[in-house]
Amino acid sequence: MNPVFPDLIFLKLGGSLITNKDQPESARVEQIEILLSQIAAWREANPLSRLLLGHGSGSFGHHAAARYGTRGGVRTAEEAEGFQQVWLSARRLNQIILDQARAFNLPLISFPPSASITSDNRKILTWNLQPITRALEMDLIPLIYGDVIADLSLGGTILSTEELFVHLAHALHPNRILLAGKEEGVFADFPHNQHLIRQIPSHADLTDSLQGSASQDVTGGMLTKVQSMQALCRDLPDLTVNIFSAVSPGTLLQALNNCGIGTLIH
Repeated sequence: MNPVFPDLIFLKLGGSLITNKDQPESARVEQIEILLSQIAAWREANPLSRLLLGHGSGSFGHHAAARYGTRGGVRTAEEAEGFQQVWLSARRLNQIILDQARAFNLPLISFPPSASITSDNRKILTWNLQPITRALEMDLIPLIYGDVIADLSLGGTILSTEELFVHLAHALHPNRILLAGKEEGVFADFPHNQHLIRQIPSHADLTDSLQGSASQDVTGGMLTKVQSMQALCRDLPDLTVNIFSAVSPGTLLQALNNCGIGTLIH
């Protein structure tokens, strides 16, 4: 049985937030530093809370993935080459975050999904979570990210951080999931972004109002994100999900402190 963590938060740093998403392999290092400093401040003020951190790949994974069609499957030698290139690119960004975290004494420990997950048509079949739960018990911060995955039906594929969060949430039961990006939340009039939706019940149908991401994103845009989090909230009624902008200094800390910014899915 997995241990129970009374105050567990999942936090994703979106690829559009920490990379220049339309420039291949371009990290926003100063932004990453600002975000990590806010996480460090929150941890110092909340020593009994636990955090599981994830990040998107942004320009480090999506460009190579789109070129080779990695999400759709890996069956040829060329697609296998693309699979490895996506893996390497995502790993580079992961290492940048690990390196930056050292300056803030954040005890991150990375768990690359490509090393531990097997899926079947993108449904996770096996994932040994004991190392992650043990890291949480030791007050470390497990770090995961969107990554390539061995898949029984497709040969290989990509799972997004949100897809990984869904699986982890069913096992670890976090109180909150925070999805930090560039947008202030979910807008009813994307891309004009004048009408922010403050709350989305888990049963609401927003198919006609929401669009995908403005940048290349092989794992789906905002509509996919919202629908997956709605389904998760239906499965876990005590869970809340916040989608918000963490561009401005201090906004990530506000979200960690549950100040009600952005869009709430419940």
